[in-house]
Amino acid sequence: MKKIFAVLLALAIIFSFAACGEKKQPETKEPEPQQQEETKEPEVVIMSHDDFVAAALDTSVTVDTYVQAKQSWWDGKGTFYTQAEDGAYFLYNMACTEEEYDKLVPGTRIIVSGYKAEWSGEVEIIDAAYQIMDGSFIAEAKDVTDLLGKEELIDHQNEFVSFKGMTVEPSTFKDADGKEKEVPFLYNWDGSGSEGNDLYFNVSKDGQTYNFTVESYLCGPETDVYQAVKALNIGDVIDLEGFLYWYEGANPHITSVKAAQ
Repeated sequence: MKKIFAVLLALAIIFSFAACGEKKQPETKEPEPQQQEETKEPEVVIMSHDDFVAAALDTSVTVDTYVQAKQSWWDGKGTFYTQAEDGAYFLYNMACTEEEYDKLVPGTRIIVSGYKAEWSGEVEIIDAAYQIMDGSFIAEAKDVTDLLGKEELIDHQNEFVSFKGMTVEPSTFKDADGKEKEVPFLYNWDGSGSEGNDLYFNVSKDGQTYNFTVESYLCGPETDVYQAVKALNIGDVIDLEGFLYWYEGANPHITSVKAAQ
């Protein structure tokens, strides 16, 4: 009996030591879900016209502007003359459907984002997208007659401008017989075109002669200005309005021709 008791006592002691030797496992906690930081859309910075002029070529630009005229739509892209109160922009091949193009009438306010580019001196916005906004604005023609031939003229690039008291000068080309002829206008810059092509004509002020254009995509044969240029005579004194496009120098796209007032 004593032996049995001694054996049981020894087993109890052994088990008690074994229990004391067991390591206590640390309590595990479920990881708290990390709070994700809210991602905010980058704010679009709308540039002033001065900011646009100062921006480097091929950089992204965003401007607040108003449609003034439409040059053409083709293959999902439209070209527009636009202007705000502080300056003007030429939007070349801006993506839009034909239905959207029809809705972008003169005066429509749009926010435009694209890239600043230049082609032969003409500064434009390419690869552009737009959003229509509330508001309307039609620019009045700014008289830049006194700036013709001066460096300051480029400060008004793409604006709606006017030229007063200009005298029609002869344009020359060679006919089919190789004879040089003087005419008041040419179809295309070299006289190689025909009805429906651009019209080029020379006008002078204070002894200096300048070449102006009726861009047929902007003002085609059915427009008053196209017919008015065709009816010019050398020596006529006229007032003109149009957009101060630039191509290797000032190349106004004329939208109105009238006898000088």
